[in-house]
Amino acid sequence: MEPNTFARKKIIIRLLYTVFFFIVFEILKIIIQVSVLFQYVYLLISKTYNNPIRNFTNKVSIYAYKVLRYVTLNENEKPYPFNEFPEEIELPEGEVFFE
Repeated sequence: MEPNTFARKKIIIRLLYTVFFFIVFEILKIIIQVSVLFQYVYLLISKTYNNPIRNFTNKVSIYAYKVLRYVTLNENEKPYPFNEFPEEIELPEGEVFFE
C-alpha cells in the first residue's frame, strides 16, 4: 500500500474516535469554564488565586490541546484514556498580575 492511500475501514475507525473526542472536548470546555468562573469568584472574595485550581486548569487545558491535535489530524497518538494523561508542557507562571 502506498503511503498516501488509506483503508476506508481505518478512516472510519479514526472518525469514530474523533466523534468520541469531540464529546470529550465539549465536556472539557465546560470543566474549564466552571473552573475559571470559580477562580474569579474566589479571587474577588479572597484577593488571591487558588493554586490547586490553577494547576488543575493547566492540566485540563493541556489535555484539551492534545485532544484538538488528535481530532485535527496533527497527532496520531490517541489522548487519554487510550494513553497516559499528558505531561505538563509548561508550568503556570509564578505570579499573576492585573494591569
